[in-house]
Order: sequence, then structure tokens, then C-alpha cells
Amino acid sequence: MPVHRWAEMTWEEVRDQDRAGSVAILPVGAVEAHGPHLPLGTDVIIAEAMARSCAELLSERGLTAFVLPPLWYTAAEFADTFPGTVGIDGRTVSDLIVQIATSLERHQITTLAIANAHLDPAHLGSLRAASAAAPAGTRIVFLDLTRRRVAERLTEEFRTGACHAGRFEGSVVLAEAPSLFRRDIAAELEPNPASLSSAIRDGHRTFEEAGGSRAYFGWPADATAEEGRETVKTLGILLADAVTTEGAE
Repeated sequence: MPVHRWAEMTWEEVRDQDRAGSVAILPVGAVEAHGPHLPLGTDVIIAEAMARSCAELLSERGLTAFVLPPLWYTAAEFADTFPGTVGIDGRTVSDLIVQIATSLERHQITTLAIANAHLDPAHLGSLRAASAAAPAGTRIVFLDLTRRRVAERLTEEFRTGACHAGRFEGSVVLAEAPSLFRRDIAAELEPNPASLSSAIRDGHRTFEEAGGSRAYFGWPADATAEEGRETVKTLGILLADAVTTEGAE
């Protein structure tokens, strides 16, 4: 079945879909620095690919799935000092997601799944808050990629925690939007194995404090489109499984 892209449909096309038991998928990312080689919109590129992959799987499982227009702006405190980053208060994001879920419920869509590709701690907190505040009769599904049981399904670089604008994210951009990957710059970048997850546990609050003076971590020169395609497939499976499993985060 084709992916239903909400913004490309007419209202009558939405009306004529079987919406009872259907799922709306909201891609969520940030406009923030992703090294000198990836675009500011990297997170949204990944989130939209994840949403598409999830929608395709849900359709195969007999569910109607709609991919909503992405949410581009959210808390981005770690990248806040880098030109180009546009961050907003996380409470605004939580409120907006709850209001989206409320609006969808009026149209008989009671499950909102968040395809999230942005791992700033303040942002993750806003998504947890939104999930907990889901309106009565609705469900907001938030898959937290930082949870160990989820991260173990992803790439080796992702599991190290050194995965911002590195091989993990760069590979997805190569697969989804190769013209936006600055290959010549990436090829010259030295690996940065500093773990963001460890830095967060140690109380650091910016990329610079965490050891990323150029807003990248990991191994950007090793990115491949093949790995990106496999990562998108895995992200889709993880989110689809969360949607079909009660209580999954």
C-alpha cells in the first residue's frame, strides 16, 4: 500500500480513508549544527525516513498509517551556541504535540507515533512529557532511541554514544539526500570518539563541553548509503513495533 502523506492529501481523501484504528506518524527533529559536512536539517531528514519506513510496515500489518508534516523546531540546548541552530522551549513542544493529538482524535485517529531523530536531553524530556499527557482516549507513542534495549538494535557507532553527525547520521543522509552530504569535507574530518551519552551523564550541557568543538562526534568519513538504508529499515521496524505493542516507549 502507498504511504499516505497527510500534507499531500485532500480533505476528502482523508475523509474516505478507514481512520478507525489508524496511526498518524509525526517526524520530529531539530534545526541545529551537524558538523561542517551535514545540513542543519539532518534530524528531520532522518525522522522523515523513519516515519516513511514505519508507515510502510504498518500498512503491511493491515493498519492505515498517515505521515504528518514534520516538526522542525524543538529544544536544542547542546548546539545552541552554533550559528544556524534554532531552539525553542521544550514545554512549547510538549504542548504542541498534545494539541496535535487532540486535533487528530476529533478525526477518529487516536494513535500518534513520534518518529524522533533528535537526542538532546531537553528535547527527549519534552517528548516524554507529551507522551504522559496524552488526551483521554488517545495514545502518544514515543520510542526513545537512547534506551539500551533500543540502542542495541542500532549501529556500533550509535551504541558508543559518539553518534552526532558521525557515521550513523551521515549514512542516512547519504541514503536519503546525498546532494546535501559534503563528501569532500567529511573525508577530511578526523574521528571524534568522544561519547555524548557519557558527557551527558557527567553533567556537560554543550557540544563544546562534550568534546565536539565542530559539532560532530563519531566517524563521519566512514558513512555509506548502504548503512543508511539499513538504518532506516531498522528505525522503521522499531517504531512500528512500538506502535503495535501496548505501553512501549
